[in-house]
Amino acid sequence: MRLRRGIAVAGVAGGVAVTTMLVGLVTNAVSEQSQWPGWLGWLQEHAWFSFVLLGVVMVVGTGLLAALPEARTPVQVAEPPRQPEDRSGIPGAALVLRSLPRDTAAFTDRAAELERLMLSVRASQEHNEPLPVHVVDGMPGVGKTTFAVHAGHVLSERFPDGQLFVNLNGHTPGRNPVQATEALASLLAAAGVPTQQIPMGDDLGAVTEARAAMWRGQLADKKALLILDNVASYQQLEPLLPGGGGCLVLVTSRKRLAANEEVVLPVEALPPGHAVDLFVRLSGRPAHSLDRAVVATLVRMCGYLPLGVSLLAARLRHHPSWSAEGLRERLVAARDRLGELRAGERAVTATFDLSYRDLPQERQSFFQGLGRYPGTDLDAYVGATLGSLSVSEARRHLDALYDDHLIDEQPGGRYQLHDLLRDYARGLATEESASMDDAQTITRVCTYYLAALVDANSHMVRAGAHAPPPPEGASEVETPPMESRATALEWLENERPNIFACIRRANSLDLHGFVIRLAAAMAPFLRQAGPWDQAVGLHRTAADAARRTGDRRALANALAELGVVRRFMAAYPEATEALNQAVVEYEAVGDQQGKADALNQAGIVWYLTADTESSARAQTEALALYREVGDRFGLANALADLGMVRRQTSHFDASMEAQTEALSIYRELRDRYGEANSLRDLGVVHCLLGDYERATRQHQAAFDIYRELDDRVHQAYALNELGLVRRLTGDLDQARDAHTQALEHYTELGDRFGRANSTRHLGVLERVTGSVTEATRLVEEALRAYRDLGSRGGEAAALSELGVVRGLVRERDGAVEAFQRSLDILRDLGDRCGEAEVLNHWGMLLRASDNPAGGREHFERALSLAREIRCPFEEARALEGIGRCDGAIDGPAQAEGALREALTLYRRLGVSAEVEAIERLLATQAG
Repeated sequence: MRLRRGIAVAGVAGGVAVTTMLVGLVTNAVSEQSQWPGWLGWLQEHAWFSFVLLGVVMVVGTGLLAALPEARTPVQVAEPPRQPEDRSGIPGAALVLRSLPRDTAAFTDRAAELERLMLSVRASQEHNEPLPVHVVDGMPGVGKTTFAVHAGHVLSERFPDGQLFVNLNGHTPGRNPVQATEALASLLAAAGVPTQQIPMGDDLGAVTEARAAMWRGQLADKKALLILDNVASYQQLEPLLPGGGGCLVLVTSRKRLAANEEVVLPVEALPPGHAVDLFVRLSGRPAHSLDRAVVATLVRMCGYLPLGVSLLAARLRHHPSWSAEGLRERLVAARDRLGELRAGERAVTATFDLSYRDLPQERQSFFQGLGRYPGTDLDAYVGATLGSLSVSEARRHLDALYDDHLIDEQPGGRYQLHDLLRDYARGLATEESASMDDAQTITRVCTYYLAALVDANSHMVRAGAHAPPPPEGASEVETPPMESRATALEWLENERPNIFACIRRANSLDLHGFVIRLAAAMAPFLRQAGPWDQAVGLHRTAADAARRTGDRRALANALAELGVVRRFMAAYPEATEALNQAVVEYEAVGDQQGKADALNQAGIVWYLTADTESSARAQTEALALYREVGDRFGLANALADLGMVRRQTSHFDASMEAQTEALSIYRELRDRYGEANSLRDLGVVHCLLGDYERATRQHQAAFDIYRELDDRVHQAYALNELGLVRRLTGDLDQARDAHTQALEHYTELGDRFGRANSTRHLGVLERVTGSVTEATRLVEEALRAYRDLGSRGGEAAALSELGVVRGLVRERDGAVEAFQRSLDILRDLGDRCGEAEVLNHWGMLLRASDNPAGGREHFERALSLAREIRCPFEEARALEGIGRCDGAIDGPAQAEGALREALTLYRRLGVSAEVEAIERLLATQAG
């Protein structure tokens, strides 16, 4: 077989060579300048024969190529990574507890295993060596998680920096294992990392690697305890491991995950004597009242597994009239009913069956419902929904099932089924009824979540904004009280993994309406809390569901949300594509409101990418649509965004007009967030117009509202604007404090753009106070960040300042290059105020370089621009520059007129440093 393949490959290779040669001969057939030697020359002279021969060779080559796939010799390739079962793209999330689950009374003597763990930890810490990963493995029901939690409680004092518990669903029935990248996002959020700082993107491998690196950085030099429960594979585990050696990682898994650096702690079934002791303790009976031989038989019949022993003992405790012998007879009968199961399964399942049949009928039905719930854990409200009960009844059932050892209790009044019990509960329904029961369960629980999300979104959505409506039957659903934004956020974080699991299950059952509505209802939370790549997956799923049902309005809504999230991720081409598609879909269904929203968002993207013409056009069209449909909130948003575009293009009057109208509407709607945004932007415009007192008042008012809303990102933006005004008015210490506070906020929150702004402003302060080297470092750092982010406006501002500091160290060519590149960008953006500033900087460089005539030319151009757009500070700077150049060229007498004009403007602006400088110059010239 290999020989045939080799011949085929050789034939093709030879054919390619001959074909190449013949093409060359044919194309040179009529050439008098290129002659081939020997017999090749004869072929060259007979061009038609060469053409025929070329065709034959190509046919033969094609045949050989076609024959290649027939060679069936296996090819050795690398084994592909294991794919998750669900490839729908629906996001998942890990359930992360910020504290250990409660220690259980069912824990019995695991002294040998615990001592081995203690010795390993103690030895590593005493010798200052890295702690190895400890893997607790064993068969289902043997008590791996119980052991890990108990050990965690025993060791917690050695790890004062915190304890985290993560269920990775490695073997949970009805759930896919949590992907490492999803677990990392949840772990980072639990560790306090802001959403904006968590790496995200479309390259799953790169995102996982980046999140893993950040996670390792978070735990560096920390002493923390991490329990990774229910791990499916080493591939799932490895990215979650801390980088430093001071953290203890306990892993539980049914599989052996041995690696060189790990300590494996196998947990076996209990020794017979320990199993008997556990049974006696949990039965609530005096030891002397029990026949120890019968008890020994009972624990042997359930395989000496702690889970089975606990359930059997609970049966005896809840039935005071039963004897151990009577319990044994019932267990024998249960085992007989399960004769078709394998011996290992039969041992523990018989105890489940006995416990289940001992429940009242209504509790049996409730227990079955828990098995059909796709989430990881639940509270009494979800329990009430699953059982079609009141919350008080559901709480009574949950407490009773916990007493019966059929469910586990989690912090915060939440409960969880052991994987084996979940599997058992799911198997109680007949095959015929299972599908129908699943659909009914998912319908009920999705309706519950939609109703609860209405309450949560009342705290998440801005005043006046549209929120998803409640579902049909919402009035019949009991939902938890959410009295504040903090309460709503806590509930959303707790339920996020469960809601995603329900969406996944609804999608698999073709309940596309619930997929669409839950995605829309989760959108406000995901916009703010992220992770945004998780939101991308959810909205893509909703879009697919809408396409399957032919619901074009729902498709438009999903695409619009996708575009918004892509904008947050700075993925501007993808954002534009999604929003443009949304506009098309809204037009197709005649939804003017939706079209206006999509245009407004597209306009923001174009503003961010410096396409001010397209941005203004989109916002203007959105304005007209909002007025047509009477949407005051949308109207205010479009006005505010249009005002920003007008400011960017130095149309200050139009900008103030738009922002002032937007501010009035926001106040009418009592939208504090919108009010603060408009105040801040009005402050920016008034600063550019030289009204520094009013700018300060507006920035301070915006800052106060942001602080009231606990919006630290926008607090930082307001601080930067306040710092700028204070620098311009000569209060350099207050300016430095404001920019430093802003930088700290941005760094903590992971806002790279805001951090770049603060860094640039601090660089200007360093230059003004004479620290040119530090100024250069800061400005270059900001420039790199702006370029990484694709912010052309930021890049232009940084290049302008870089030109100034290069001029101060006599790098004239570098300064000119920076000024020119800055001007090119600013002219593309239509930012004439920024252009005037750069021309003034350039004029100062030329004047300092003994070229006052060239400097005067640049100042004249700056003066013309500044007067055209009414930018008084740059007008004053240009007049000052003209006066100084005139003085250098023609003497002091020629300088006085321009300098006095500049002085008048500086006094009006209240910039004391510039006033004093010109007064000194005029006094010197007069003397």
